[in-house]
Amino acid sequence: VFEKGQGNPVKIAREAVDYAKSYGFDTVIIDTAGRLQIDEQLMQELEDIKEKVNPSEILLVVDSMTGQVAVEVADTFNKRLEVTGLVLTKLDGDTRGGATLSMKAVTGKPIKFCSVGEKLGDLEPFYPDRMANRILGMGDVLSLIEKAQDAVTEEQAKKLEEKKRKNSFTLDDYLTQFETMNKMGGIKDVLAMLPGMGGKLKIREEDIDEKKILTVKAIIQSMTMKERE
Repeated sequence: VFEKGQGNPVKIAREAVDYAKSYGFDTVIIDTAGRLQIDEQLMQELEDIKEKVNPSEILLVVDSMTGQVAVEVADTFNKRLEVTGLVLTKLDGDTRGGATLSMKAVTGKPIKFCSVGEKLGDLEPFYPDRMANRILGMGDVLSLIEKAQDAVTEEQAKKLEEKKRKNSFTLDDYLTQFETMNKMGGIKDVLAMLPGMGGKLKIREEDIDEKKILTVKAIIQSMTMKERE
C-alpha cells in the first residue's frame, strides 16, 4: 500500500504510479474516496486524477443494496469519467441486485465483478446468466462447482469416493468435509447456490447455526485416532 496521509489525492495518485514504475510493479489500483451521493468536489477530484494518471480501467464500485439510487450515481460517473465497467457489492445480502439491469442499460458498460462476502475469494467475475438464476431462485450450480474445484482437488474427491464405496468413511473424513465447506464460504453460501432454495423451500437465517459445526469439530478433535476411525 502506497500512502501519504491526508494530502492532495491527485498528487498522491501520480506519485503512487511513479513509485510502481520505478519498483517494477505492473499493476496499480487507485482506491478513491467513496460517496453515496454525487459530490461536485469529489467529481472534480476524480477528473483530475484521471487526467494525471491516465488509468487503463475505471471501475465504479456500487453497493447493490442502494437500489435505483445507484443508477443515478452510475449514470453521472459514466458521463463525467467514462467508466469502463461496474463492480457490484453485497450480493450476499437480501438484495436481488435489481438495479443491475438498469445500471447496465443506462451506462452501456459491462458489470465486471461482483462480491458475495468480505473475504478476498468472495470477489468473483460477473456472469449475467448466473445472476438471472439467482434472482429467479434457480440456484447457481456453476459457481458452486467452481468453488468446489477450488476447495477440493480431483485426487481428494476420488479418495473420498473410494472410501464411501468401501464403507471406510471415518470421523476424520467428516472433519475434512467441514473444513472444505468452510473454504467454500460455509453452509449458508453453499445452500444458497443450490436450486430449489428460493421460494417456498427458502432456508431462513435462523435455521442454520454454523457455531454448531465448531462444537462437532471440537468433539472429533478431542478423540483419539482409534475413536475417530
